[in-house]
Amino acid sequence: MFKTMKAMSPYLKKHKWLAIGSAILTVIFAILAQVDPYLTGTIIDGVLKGEANDTVVNGILIIVVVTLIRTGLRYIYFLGFERLSQDIVFDLRKDLYKKLQSLDVSYYDKTPNGRIMSKMTGDTEAIRHFYAWLTHVSIFHVCVFVFAIVSMSLINPLLCGISAVLSPFILFISFRLARTIHPAFKEIREQFARLNTMVQENISGNRIVKAFARETYEIHKFDQENEGFKAANLAAAKAQEDNLPFLEAFASLFNVIVMGVGGVLIIRGSMTIGELVAFNRLLWMINNPLRMIGPMVNGIQNFTASYERVSELLEEESVLGLHERPVKPKRIKGYITFDHVTFRYDDQRVLEDINFEIGPGQTLALIGATGSGKSTLTSLITRFYDPDEGQILIDHVPVSQYDLQRLRQNISVAMQDIFLFSDTIEGNITYGVPNIGHRKMKVAAEIAGVNEFIYNFDDDFNTIVGERGVGLSGGQKQRIALARAIIEDPSVLILDDTTSAVDMETEYKILTELKKINENRTTIVIAHRISSVKDADLILVMDEGRIVERGTHKELVDMKGYYYDVFTTQLGEFDRMKEGA
Repeated sequence: MFKTMKAMSPYLKKHKWLAIGSAILTVIFAILAQVDPYLTGTIIDGVLKGEANDTVVNGILIIVVVTLIRTGLRYIYFLGFERLSQDIVFDLRKDLYKKLQSLDVSYYDKTPNGRIMSKMTGDTEAIRHFYAWLTHVSIFHVCVFVFAIVSMSLINPLLCGISAVLSPFILFISFRLARTIHPAFKEIREQFARLNTMVQENISGNRIVKAFARETYEIHKFDQENEGFKAANLAAAKAQEDNLPFLEAFASLFNVIVMGVGGVLIIRGSMTIGELVAFNRLLWMINNPLRMIGPMVNGIQNFTASYERVSELLEEESVLGLHERPVKPKRIKGYITFDHVTFRYDDQRVLEDINFEIGPGQTLALIGATGSGKSTLTSLITRFYDPDEGQILIDHVPVSQYDLQRLRQNISVAMQDIFLFSDTIEGNITYGVPNIGHRKMKVAAEIAGVNEFIYNFDDDFNTIVGERGVGLSGGQKQRIALARAIIEDPSVLILDDTTSAVDMETEYKILTELKKINENRTTIVIAHRISSVKDADLILVMDEGRIVERGTHKELVDMKGYYYDVFTTQLGEFDRMKEGA
């Protein structure tokens, strides 16, 4: 608990005056809570003694005024703590999101989206709840408990001492509950993350589920995760119920003891009825905090378990080393060199001893079966990953020495796995350069072949595409992604199987238009079709992470090797060739 509070202190310090002010109002609220029991006892004794009505009336008026003041105070400090909690979690979410933006692609490769989302939502909400509710509840009950003990000792030290005897037992049970409940709450958060991951994945892949009629199977999977989440909550509930009855029993025992001993003291004349009533009212102020220990312990453990998961994300570090004095060119020229590059992913060799050079105005084509390492090779150019051996140079400078943002601003990628945002078509095309003019956007759209279908939509470029481009065909999404890549006028353009979903005629038109704008640009094309790569200056044929053939189209055909076999079959797909081998 204290370790977590220390870790959260930087967020609290930013809003310390709001926290201090709200806490002070809570303490005043707790102090004023002592007025009601004291005056009630005084009024009762005054009535029994037949004292003047003024004493009774004045006492009642004071109680009414204090009650109104306490109502106003509660309203103010309640809003204060709510504002505090929102401000803290706002800053925390901002830091979490910044951290997510700074992490490498490898982190997202290994971390399920649902786990990330549960940290950004469920765990931060548990932290917010701690500051919005548990903080002022804890301050109030601790203050009320202390002030009530002082007031009770002034009324009757004997009764107060007897009541205090039970307190250590209550505290012992509370600490025992804290120790047993923490692992249970941590498991709840973990199980929630797994459930969240499964649901999010299933919603994203709903078309695949329906296409393969696997609804029953997915429901069964969900039931298993849902059962696990239920079991985790039941385990936490059982941990509470194993201890809460004892808390309730000891808390209730206060009333029995006080009433019994108080009755004897009244008979002996050592205590008045009014004092016993006041003492009994104050006893509630001790009893109620003790009853709240259980919920407060639960809230604290939920808070610490949630922060532990959030801190895991905050403490994540990028595996890509950043240069102390990075190179920040406004525009790179586009000379790319792979010097004996080898790359492993999870100890599995994906690329082995890759060597080639290419310069501005040239086109490099990568061709090979799925899984041969083509896309991984381009991911090293954008420095999504670092090679395990060898080095990659751009303009004769190792990519590790470049400022990452500046490097990637000079490289545009139309990825194989196309992602479109839930935005307009224009918004998706201009994503990398949001302030570019509409005219330049239309030029890029025309080059990419977007104009061939855009005017079929009522709102043309202002048409909102669904999540991930749902509602668009594969070819339409590819052309929008291509327009998004070329509109930035990059020094290096990477096209990862960008025209695979369009027909041959459309592909020819797009490639012809691209040639017109690629005179001084380094272009890397990944494709399965020979038609997409035959005009490249250098073609690399890849197989299982190695370059098995290299040359121009004519040179590779003359070799009569792997490339020649694909070309002569007119299938144009390495996957199908490899399956027949």
